[in-house]
Amino acid sequence: MENIELKRFWEKVKEELIGSLPESVHPWIYSLEVSGYDKGVLTVVTGQSIAKTWLSKNHSEQINGILSVITNIPDSRMNIIYDEASAVKLKKEVEKLQKKEAEMQQKELAMENLSYMQSSSNLNLKYKFENFVVGKSNKFAHDASLAVAKNPAEKYNPLFIYGSAGLGKTHLMQAIGHYILFNNSKLKVKYTKTDDYINDYISYSRKSNNTVENMSKFYKKYNNIDIILIDDIQVIESKIKSMERLQHTFDTLYNKGKQIVITSDRLPKEIPNLTKALCSRFEMGLMVELTPPELETRVGIMEKLAADSGIEYEKSALTYIAKHFTDNVRELEGAFTKVSAYAEISGEKLTLDLVKSVLKCDESKKSVDYVSITDVTAHYFGINVADIKGTARGQKVSEARQMAIYLCRELLGNSFNDIAEFFNKKYTTIMYAHDKVKKEIATNSNYLNAVREIKQALKVL
Repeated sequence: MENIELKRFWEKVKEELIGSLPESVHPWIYSLEVSGYDKGVLTVVTGQSIAKTWLSKNHSEQINGILSVITNIPDSRMNIIYDEASAVKLKKEVEKLQKKEAEMQQKELAMENLSYMQSSSNLNLKYKFENFVVGKSNKFAHDASLAVAKNPAEKYNPLFIYGSAGLGKTHLMQAIGHYILFNNSKLKVKYTKTDDYINDYISYSRKSNNTVENMSKFYKKYNNIDIILIDDIQVIESKIKSMERLQHTFDTLYNKGKQIVITSDRLPKEIPNLTKALCSRFEMGLMVELTPPELETRVGIMEKLAADSGIEYEKSALTYIAKHFTDNVRELEGAFTKVSAYAEISGEKLTLDLVKSVLKCDESKKSVDYVSITDVTAHYFGINVADIKGTARGQKVSEARQMAIYLCRELLGNSFNDIAEFFNKKYTTIMYAHDKVKKEIATNSNYLNAVREIKQALKVL
């Protein structure tokens, strides 16, 4: 028989054997490989000596009968040969299969852990390294985070990631957690927002029953882990008792050789009333900054969003969005969601004209500029413009400077980096000033009135 014809013949014989012999011997049938056929004698090879012994001793009559029916030759028989080379080959195949099964089990376990982390700690499964668009503004922070994920507690401990909202701090932090769980499921990872940590501490300490036992449960919850991810640490400002508990958690984990990752919207020394002890602990590791993505990275983010959503687009449309939303990824995603929803509902392609008509970025430009805002603000506070842009630190000058920064951001919509360049200040200083005025407006009527009056003077109300 030719090889092709022989293989077809063997497949037919094997099918009949599987259908007729007990299920317990099926694995041995599958292990047989056809070698040849001549005048009613079918020769097969096996790498299992027990297969030859068992089939020949217990099933030869039935096997030969099936073969005689198929060949239509009386006294046909199957000659089973044990082959050491086949045995070696079979052993390698079994080992390969076992290794693959073990890897699959490990991946399944990791995915179970990931699902558990998502449900118990609000860890978002989309925040993985694969989904993080790397550019000049975030490459160092990305590489440091990946190094921590690959070798937790061996490098950069603690890792302190800082930058303003929407730049990817939480994404990188959660990516570390996902990577560790997926590649080393034995390690315990805990992600917590600082608010949740504080609320947990308050809840455990205020329970009416045994306080010692309650606090023991609190310590166990946060101390018996291998990697802790603490998000938005700046929230802890001025909360003295919570700082003491956090320092205890930090020291316990650090001394055990556990990995600590922290995010903040500013440097430790810029967090109001942060204790010197905590500040020094945060600064003892590696501090990496995330700054607003440059145009190339913003376009890359837009392209990834478009690819993930399967939407058809013109690159000029995405570039337009990237040019007008410069401060953070969250703004970019919000703008993309708006225009892509409009395109999907209207059944249109994402074109430059469509994006312009939906976002109306060009129409939103104000007639005011940095100079006019600074001039009017200085006049309102009764100080010189040079003082606002200078280094003076008096209360009135500081308030005027912060107000001017806030108004530049709100009225012009420019990036913190651009505003920082005009005022000749650090990016984080500009961000902090803006946030401070924003908070004051919510509770302080003097600030609210100042904003209104300066806006009226600028004729933008």
